[in-house]
Amino acid sequence: MTAGSLTILVIDDNRIRASIIEAGLRDAGHRHVTVIHDVAGIARRIAEIEPDVIVIDLENPNRDMLENMFQLSRAVKRPIAMFVDRADQASIEAAVDAGVSAYVVDGLKKERIKPILDMAISRFNAFSRMARELEEARSELENRKVIDRAKGILMKSRGLSEEAAYALLRKTAMNQNRKIAEIAQSLVTAAGLLGPLEGE
Repeated sequence: MTAGSLTILVIDDNRIRASIIEAGLRDAGHRHVTVIHDVAGIARRIAEIEPDVIVIDLENPNRDMLENMFQLSRAVKRPIAMFVDRADQASIEAAVDAGVSAYVVDGLKKERIKPILDMAISRFNAFSRMARELEEARSELENRKVIDRAKGILMKSRGLSEEAAYALLRKTAMNQNRKIAEIAQSLVTAAGLLGPLEGE
């Protein structure tokens, strides 16, 4: 995705600072920049605008304001670069936990905006990829467990070897054009409904 094609939302209640961010983004070639000065109803505005990246600038954020922004970060699943004038360790840790991709303390300079934005996007993408891979691994493990249980049911109820039980699952899956894990899940569910006679 090129710089010009990104839709960027800037949230900043200070108009002067917002104009610095906007100028930095436009200098970097970003043409689709929307600036919002009022955080009221922000979730709805984000849904309307559907930005690729969000830049949040908070001059002197209090606890509640930070917490609101962190909740927003968790909800929107987008790269977020957050500029604050000052922060304590707890705020920084909370920002990381909330999934803020770049949390910049005392760093609002026009020329720094593009590299920070680029970093926020690449960190968000890396984090998303890791989360996806973790989910796939978890799902793979879950599938393997279900397949093992289904094999166990077939071995017990039909007196099959493990290889023959797996072959039957595979053949059924191919015939029905479904995944082996789906067939296994159906079998495990059915066995559970039938009770201990067919059960494990």
